[in-house]
Amino acid sequence: MAAFVVILYNIRQSKLKNTTYPLLERKGISATSVEWQGTKTTAQRLIDNLKYNPKDTKSAIALSGLYIQEARITGNYVYYDAAAMKYINGVLDDSPDNFEALTLKALLYMSQHHFAEGLTIAEKAQTINPYNSLIYGLLVDGNVEMGNYKLAVENSDKMDSIRPDIRSYSRISYLREIYGDYPGAIEAMKLAVSAGGAGDEPTEWTRIQLARLYENTGDLKSAEMHYLIALDERPDYGYATAGLGHIAIASKDYREAISYYEKAVTGLNDYSIQEQLSELYRLNGNTKKADSLLKKIIEGMNNDGKKGEQDQNIGHYADRELAYAYLLENDNENALKHALIEYNRRPENIDVNETVAWVYYKMKDYNKALPYLKVALRTNCKNPQLLCNAGLIYAKTNQKNLAKSTLEEALKNNPNIDPELKTESENVLKSL
Repeated sequence: MAAFVVILYNIRQSKLKNTTYPLLERKGISATSVEWQGTKTTAQRLIDNLKYNPKDTKSAIALSGLYIQEARITGNYVYYDAAAMKYINGVLDDSPDNFEALTLKALLYMSQHHFAEGLTIAEKAQTINPYNSLIYGLLVDGNVEMGNYKLAVENSDKMDSIRPDIRSYSRISYLREIYGDYPGAIEAMKLAVSAGGAGDEPTEWTRIQLARLYENTGDLKSAEMHYLIALDERPDYGYATAGLGHIAIASKDYREAISYYEKAVTGLNDYSIQEQLSELYRLNGNTKKADSLLKKIIEGMNNDGKKGEQDQNIGHYADRELAYAYLLENDNENALKHALIEYNRRPENIDVNETVAWVYYKMKDYNKALPYLKVALRTNCKNPQLLCNAGLIYAKTNQKNLAKSTLEEALKNNPNIDPELKTESENVLKSL
């Protein structure tokens, strides 16, 4: 039996080494862009280089980076993660201390939500090259996700001192948001956008984050302006299209919102956008369509997880996302199961603690929610959705003064958040 397992493993490894990963065709306007034509030309050149010389480290790393970027653009993470990881591991097999390969592997693990593993690899890479800006960015990301916020700030300062650019400014913004400084977060994200090249995917992704900050502070005009700029600079950009749909939600124009989200998902494989579309169908009275799409989302996330069990190179942890999806399906038991799986991985992360607290709220087990809520609020984050959740939990645990002040803080700027949560929060606030 042991010999059979070894043989099977060797067969799988041999197949993996011989597997090729051509680029998947894009959809929509981006499939006709000059950028896409350039990407295909570059990818084919790198693939040809590696066919001629499989030990061409420079081409392997460049191709891995291209696959990682293509995953960001299209949302086809499972396919491109496997593609990138194949070449990264090939480099590391021959050169375990290759800094660039270690950096890309850490980045991939972060993308797959394997934050502890990604952080460990990033820490190793940092000892090899302590003067690289990007590696400190990965240390920021890993420490944020593991709940080590003080270390994240220290690494952010180091990153910015080495190279102030779009990547360092955006991380400064995120940390300021975590610590409740929305004006400072907006200021830093503006710097990030201005430091990038107009139309480049990282720049327009950063612009989307700026728009979302404006939405959370109730400035919908500024948010809409940046979504429109993103679409102008990068036509058919799915995240910007979905952003305009989110703006339409604020005025309860669900039909218009649905049209934007349906357009966004045609060229972008993103479960969070699909989940929002499912909720829009429900809000617009199409329960059957909402339930059907939600079931597909849950099946998709579970299938991705199973693929990860079979191949560690493509495993994407999605337990926190699954917890919220199961809540929408009113399956509280599975929601709690997945929330606690994620909590056991990252017990100090504020977002994970918020998720567990909210699942207990939905289960009407309000007192169990309180200790998780306390951790979720420990950085003084002012995210309006978090504060609404907190205020509702306080109200159910008979902490009326705290509930009132928390809900007032959450709603004071009329943020553009989940409409049902907002309505519930407004009604509870009126009753206090």
